[in-house]
Amino acid sequence: MRRKLRPPLPQRHGLDPARLRLPAEGPWATVRDHLVERLHRVAPERIDAMLAEGRIHGLDGPVAPDAPFVPGTWIWFHRDLPDEAPVPFAIGVVHRDDAIVVVDKPHFLATIPRGRHVVETALVRLRRDLGLPDLVPAHRLDRVTAGLIMFVVDPRLRGRYQLLFKDRLVRKEYEAIAPHRPDLALPRRVTSRIVKVKGVITAQEVEGPVNAETHVELVEHRGGWGRYRLVPATGRTHQLRLHMASLGVPIRNDDFYPVLRDKPLDDFTDPLQLLAKALEFTDPVTGEHRRFASTLRLEL
Repeated sequence: MRRKLRPPLPQRHGLDPARLRLPAEGPWATVRDHLVERLHRVAPERIDAMLAEGRIHGLDGPVAPDAPFVPGTWIWFHRDLPDEAPVPFAIGVVHRDDAIVVVDKPHFLATIPRGRHVVETALVRLRRDLGLPDLVPAHRLDRVTAGLIMFVVDPRLRGRYQLLFKDRLVRKEYEAIAPHRPDLALPRRVTSRIVKVKGVITAQEVEGPVNAETHVELVEHRGGWGRYRLVPATGRTHQLRLHMASLGVPIRNDDFYPVLRDKPLDDFTDPLQLLAKALEFTDPVTGEHRRFASTLRLEL
């Protein structure tokens, strides 16, 4: 395996610099000309400013504003960050050793940088706050879902821990607050076919071979609400939320199912009452049995 090039720029705000490889051929006379065409969402004036400030680097240092286009070479730079509303909730560290970190992610915090969420993500916060610049996630959790996420400290071990989740060798247990229906026979196994189309915010249950399975049971209830234990056997997008809605007991404060409601990204009220409660697996490095439980609790 070819060794990954070490970036000539340090992390900023816990983020690695973006890396681009110049094409093997092209009509551009300078690096600047190529970037103006390639980074079409960035104003040419901004690219000029970044070059003038020495913010775009090659392996040998800053790229000059008039640097010639050299096919196949690499450049690095830090992207301008979007304006983000600070997520006013802390991340709780449940477990930390030389190999992994397991944390309780709060509601409304994304796992990794994506789109309009960059600095206000669990990965970037933890890299900065724990002083672990090489930290990487072993799996992900939806932004609106709270609870356990596992990160890998040593990136050389990332693949071994990620395979646990890919191969479904991790038992995940969730907790949800949803309406109580006395006529709903539980526990039960819920199955369906779930499809998520790129660019469409919600997923759909459709006809066809089953690709999603969840065990649902009622733990307790009072005042018309129930606390449910959800154990997914698969990991389709929004699976738990769709399956609960299909039973006629949508998860409390769900803005997607059964009806899509618009909610501003800086509105941190009424969190989705879904919690990643437990992770259980055999450690692929040490061979020991591990079980981690969230310290968070949903109020019935």
